[in-house]
Amino acid sequence: MTAYKDRSREELLQEKELLEAKFQEIKGKGLKLDMSRGKPSAAQLDLSMGMMDVLNSTTDLKCSVGVDCRNYGVLDGIPEAKELLADMTEVSPDNIIIYGNSSLNVMYDTVARSMTHGVCGSTPWCKLDEVKFLCPVPGYDRHFAITEHFGIKMINIPMTETGPDMDLVEQYVNNDPAVKGIWCVPKYSNPQGITYSDETVLRFARLKPAAEDFRIYWDNAYGIHHLYADKQDNLIEILMACKQEGNPDMVFKFCSTSKVSFPGSGVAAIGASKKNIDFIKQQMTIQTIGHDKLNQLRHVRFFKDIHGMVLHMRKHADILRPKFETVLNGLKRELGDLEIGSWMEPRGGYFISFDALPGCAKAIVAKAKEAGLVMTPAGATFPYGKDPQDSNIRIAPSYPTPEELAVAVEIFVLCVKLVSVDKLLEEK
Repeated sequence: MTAYKDRSREELLQEKELLEAKFQEIKGKGLKLDMSRGKPSAAQLDLSMGMMDVLNSTTDLKCSVGVDCRNYGVLDGIPEAKELLADMTEVSPDNIIIYGNSSLNVMYDTVARSMTHGVCGSTPWCKLDEVKFLCPVPGYDRHFAITEHFGIKMINIPMTETGPDMDLVEQYVNNDPAVKGIWCVPKYSNPQGITYSDETVLRFARLKPAAEDFRIYWDNAYGIHHLYADKQDNLIEILMACKQEGNPDMVFKFCSTSKVSFPGSGVAAIGASKKNIDFIKQQMTIQTIGHDKLNQLRHVRFFKDIHGMVLHMRKHADILRPKFETVLNGLKRELGDLEIGSWMEPRGGYFISFDALPGCAKAIVAKAKEAGLVMTPAGATFPYGKDPQDSNIRIAPSYPTPEELAVAVEIFVLCVKLVSVDKLLEEK
């Protein structure tokens, strides 16, 4: 196929006529497809249904230290749950606190605590003139929503193939005391699927923050979410790296089983240094008497250990991998030679990041909705919902059935072509 930019105005007009006819045909089908968020499919949720049977009215509900999980107590999580999620996040059980089902909730609490009570004795952020966060872009919209909610100024940091632009990160962190944090999805990043290189992680560990209360918000949401058995990204463990570089307190590490077991009733955790953990526990003694120990217990008894969890994730991969390949093959087949978009091929995670021609993302998403396909709003992968290039679109292949996904990809590439032709015609 000839690239669109190399075609004459007459050829583009002919192409537009053909595309419009196909679009009207699809629109007339009254489809209702949803590719807006990275939700596990019903088939994935079915993988964990055995968890519903591991506890019943005759089950011994005492954890390994003899505590009755039906009752109060055990503020930071039962020992076996701490061990399971510590293995999942590659930290020591002594450096982890178990929470409820959502790591997003833990991240919100962490920012809220910093606003009201500071970080390990520092001035509460609410008393400062300005608080800033660095935001690798494109990135996770819910991270940005938290910081915007608290009135924290967000600064875009471009992503590279090896992670955030570390020259910019170092410039801001090491010189501006108002910079208090950076959001990171270091493995199979949302939405690009990038895993931070060894050099990037080590540069994070060697930061010399101007603010003593600066923290790296390390959201390792996809740490065990590989798509392939023989092609898996590796990530240096950040807590140990920071400790070795003399910065043991610089990281909050978040994880959950939301996309391992059940998003509605998983288990979340924060990993951090002893100093950070002790400070967090001070607040928790006021906030709660402990999170859902029965849910922690059933997770442990279902998975048993990290090996059981890894085997379980291979079943997830068997469901997700064909969906990712459906999208990637469709993009390559329909758009590969047209030079109207680019994308990466992630080895894990939940998303595919698509970059359209500048100025086209919002129009593509709107056109897809008109045809019956709901996608993540254009701009969502940037702070304040503002993509300076109006280019990035997050594709979430997980939720639709394979049959629905094939149709969704057909609609998406058609909308990319239509909007791109209009854009190029404006320029000719």
